[in-house]
Amino acid sequence: MNTNNHIINRICYIEKIKPFIDKSLIKVLVGQRRVGKSYILLQLIEYVKTIRKDFNIIYINKEDIKYSFIKTGIELHDYIQSQRIVNKINYIFIDEIQDIQAFEVALRSLLLDSQNDIYITGSNAQLLSSDLSGFLSGRYIEFTIHSLSYDEFLQFHHKENSDIHFEQYLKFGGLPYLIHLPLEEHIVYDYIKSVYNTILYRDIVNRYAIRNTLFLENLSIFLAQQIGNLFSAKSISDFLKSQQINMPSNLVQLYASYFSNACLVNKAERYDVQGKRKFEIREKYYFEDLGIRNVIAGYSIAEQAKLLENIVYNHLIYKGYTVKVGVLGDKEIDFVAQKNNETKYFQVALQLTDEKTTQREFGNLLAIKDNYPKYVISKEIFLGNSFQGIELWNIKDFLLKFE
Repeated sequence: MNTNNHIINRICYIEKIKPFIDKSLIKVLVGQRRVGKSYILLQLIEYVKTIRKDFNIIYINKEDIKYSFIKTGIELHDYIQSQRIVNKINYIFIDEIQDIQAFEVALRSLLLDSQNDIYITGSNAQLLSSDLSGFLSGRYIEFTIHSLSYDEFLQFHHKENSDIHFEQYLKFGGLPYLIHLPLEEHIVYDYIKSVYNTILYRDIVNRYAIRNTLFLENLSIFLAQQIGNLFSAKSISDFLKSQQINMPSNLVQLYASYFSNACLVNKAERYDVQGKRKFEIREKYYFEDLGIRNVIAGYSIAEQAKLLENIVYNHLIYKGYTVKVGVLGDKEIDFVAQKNNETKYFQVALQLTDEKTTQREFGNLLAIKDNYPKYVISKEIFLGNSFQGIELWNIKDFLLKFE
């Protein structure tokens, strides 16, 4: 196995994982394809080399034909056993483990040996969480890997923070491989289309044996066009019927869950701010990577408001918040974000020059009677930084400084 000395470290993830090295917990890295999980594994391998002198590394990449013979949990277990070295810590790294049938059986057995330290990646969140929770409850810890944050985008592309570079991020998204391509629309979008097709057909169509691929494609277009809008499976079904596409709402719900499982989209449920409870119906969907969203639905200046909302949502989950859509009577709070028993409220607006927009964004937050922090985020630059206790943030400052 070769590691690349020119890999750009994604320090935020390495720092999160460091405390669990040498602990008898399986470290699970989950996320959409091509967001950089494999490279984080390589970074972890390099880090282990700096802190250990006597160790053994076992690396399996299921996208490499070299490991195509490992198809089942038994074959995985036997191969690792053949590569282990007794009386050494064996650091085991398995990339795209969901392609191995019954992998969880092998992991449970390998975890019995205190000299095994196990790290795995996967591109199916539901598959990993359900299989591991059933077989290894309390014996694993999960880390979600996202496409590049704005800060990482600037770092990877060696760019300064500016309006032009922010627009590039808004348009092309944060897939790490883009550093190898000129940031020109026809080149970048050709690459992103190939990533999208891999996710759609390999991670969804093939995995779930879907025959109605046309409906799946239409549903992805609908979700991409409707980011930031509340809807239910029934409302999607009704809309598709108006387009001469008949699909019952239960299948719509099932297919939408496949997109979530493949980490292509994230679902934001509604939350009653006053009653402190989740609503069971109607939600919003946001894309993990805006480049993929723009390839599916097209990029338009007229849609910047919804793209801005998607970016804020992505940044909050990247920073470790649990994010929901707030409901307060007939008012909507764009995001209710919770972390470490702390709650924060957010409204997102493209501009605040329109009085009606200003009254809505600030009025909705002022209607919340608790004392948790409240924020309005916009593309505008503010001379002041607060209004009646509500903090105003420019979007670029928010993406670079908000914790």
